[in-house]
Amino acid sequence: MRASSTEASRHPDASTDAARARKVRIRDVAAAAGVSTATVSYVLNDVPGQTITEATRERVRAAVASLGYVPHGLARALREGMSRIVLLNVGSFLGGEGLDTFITGMSDELRALGHSLLVTTSAERGGVPADAVEALAPRAVLDLARLLGEPAGDDPFAAIVDGDRAGLAFHTRTQLGHLVARGHRRIAFALPDVPGAALAATRAEHVTAIARELGLELERVMPIDLGDDRGRRASAMRALVDETSVTAVAGYSDEVALAVLGAIADLGLSAPDDLAVIGFDDARHGQLWRPSLTTVRIDSAGFGRRAARVVLGLEPGEWRQPPSEVVVRESA
Repeated sequence: MRASSTEASRHPDASTDAARARKVRIRDVAAAAGVSTATVSYVLNDVPGQTITEATRERVRAAVASLGYVPHGLARALREGMSRIVLLNVGSFLGGEGLDTFITGMSDELRALGHSLLVTTSAERGGVPADAVEALAPRAVLDLARLLGEPAGDDPFAAIVDGDRAGLAFHTRTQLGHLVARGHRRIAFALPDVPGAALAATRAEHVTAIARELGLELERVMPIDLGDDRGRRASAMRALVDETSVTAVAGYSDEVALAVLGAIADLGLSAPDDLAVIGFDDARHGQLWRPSLTTVRIDSAGFGRRAARVVLGLEPGEWRQPPSEVVVRESA
């Protein structure tokens, strides 16, 4: 059905862009870039084994951008035997600053490479349903839930930074290293009191191993109820204070760390004077608490960009900033 003139007038830019995209062909891009149509195809599809200079690739990309060329996705999928979709299953990892920025970084990089990201939240055993894979014929499938839930924990998208693999263990070392630098020697690790919580067991393993490596005494791994029962949280914190000589608590996440801070306040104690608290993931609301939450900021967007390139079989490139760093505020 053809759009009415009234509809076109409401969206003149969209109509013009769509018409322009329909008219532009690969030969127009080739002429504008001064190359053959084969070269344009090689660049757009990132075909391996081609000796095309970076300057030529940039010319082709610039021509594509200036002309508004849109490759026919269906034809390309048929030619390649697969779509240009990457399927990411995040399982039960819903929400959170780190996950959001990971997805954004991965999506942006894939888009720059001519692909699209589709995110699913299947928490079923086996990860991504086979029928979804069959229907979509994705270029690649990444099951984040399964990958990060492995005992080893560190993902293949991490790089070697200062001799260490920059994965979950690296970020845990960033977190506990701050406590060591502040003079703490006896700590607790607080994690969500949720059966089967994603990554909880893996994070606890990392904390146990790295605390030992750094000379810290991990006196307690304590589940924290994140529900409405404030009294239960306060009781857990009272037992920690009365039964141990812990001076700091490392949180599984900022949400857990904030629950710990709330329980401390309910006991009439304060952070960091009575008990230092450090979070993990740098959620936006951490800085709104009083005392504001010291936490670990992870370059999740960088991990997402690297993941995009690795699943397409490309070199991931260098880090643009530290894989993780402590955001020092008031609580630790």
